[in-house]
Amino acid sequence: MTVSAQQPATWGGATAGVRRAMPGLAVVAGAVAVAYGVSMVSPALGPLTGAVMLGILARNLGLLWPAAEPGVAFAAKRMLRAGVVLLGLKLAIPELVQLRPVTLVIIVTTVVVTFVGTRWIGRRLGLGDDRALLLATGSAICGASAIAAMSSVVDGEDDDTATAVAMVTLYGSLAMALYPGLQGPLGLSHEEYGIWVGASVHEVAQVVAAATVVAEPALLVAVVAKLARVVLLAPLVAAVAVVRQRDGTPDGRRPLIPAFVLGFLGMMLLRSADVVPSSALSVADTASTLLLAAAMFGLGAGVRLAALARTGGRALLAGAAATVIAATTAYAGLLVARM
Repeated sequence: MTVSAQQPATWGGATAGVRRAMPGLAVVAGAVAVAYGVSMVSPALGPLTGAVMLGILARNLGLLWPAAEPGVAFAAKRMLRAGVVLLGLKLAIPELVQLRPVTLVIIVTTVVVTFVGTRWIGRRLGLGDDRALLLATGSAICGASAIAAMSSVVDGEDDDTATAVAMVTLYGSLAMALYPGLQGPLGLSHEEYGIWVGASVHEVAQVVAAATVVAEPALLVAVVAKLARVVLLAPLVAAVAVVRQRDGTPDGRRPLIPAFVLGFLGMMLLRSADVVPSSALSVADTASTLLLAAAMFGLGAGVRLAALARTGGRALLAGAAATVIAATTAYAGLLVARM
């Protein structure tokens, strides 16, 4: 009797919550559609970047009315985690086995050095711990997707996420344009160039663009090298979550390793077991992009440009440093591998 008496109230509360979220979710859906359409016309501007920019504009132009706030907040948190879980279906362990051990060493070393170096420089420049951490994660792993995942375990401001996304977009786009012209002067073969791009360029789309213009062998190696970096996303996020729980005030309701990280790993294992049909993988890929774009709009909507401008110059310096660290570390690894 107790269950039946409480059930209507529970369902009623859930229904009311859905109704409150609907106006904001409609706004989010429209923004994602625009961002996705723009990305199809201009691939250099991915849907995640476009969505966070639209969120920033909507907030700072006063286009978000109070009724939209619950839905926008839902997108920034719940849809973010769902998108990260589906991101695991893009990764298959057998693909990574194709890489030579020395290549894996170069990739892991580049990720570690970039992450540690960027975080250190960001702190020294006064970005704050959370902003430096997000920028370091995006620069070391996979751009906006990695920043979105890490933001789930960082209790920072939405400005921090927006700044980090802006930096990896800016410098990743510059790398996309500059890298092809550096292959000859640096004396890199197609395979070495692919490793260099995959190990150091921020976004997956930027890696593809930078490698496509050189040669197909470079593209194939670059994509696999990039996937090896993405695999490191889950352990990095989990490690940060564990450290923050240990150093902060324990919360018995929050697991040491976030559930969405475990979901990410589970999806990766499913993909590696080759039990998911290709048609389902295609749908999941699109769904992951849409969910992460929705989350990015929600995060962007939390940004106040006046506050963001106060650290803009320092963020530019930190982003440049992160890009240089990644490029030089990967290149140095290639030189050592030749010996």
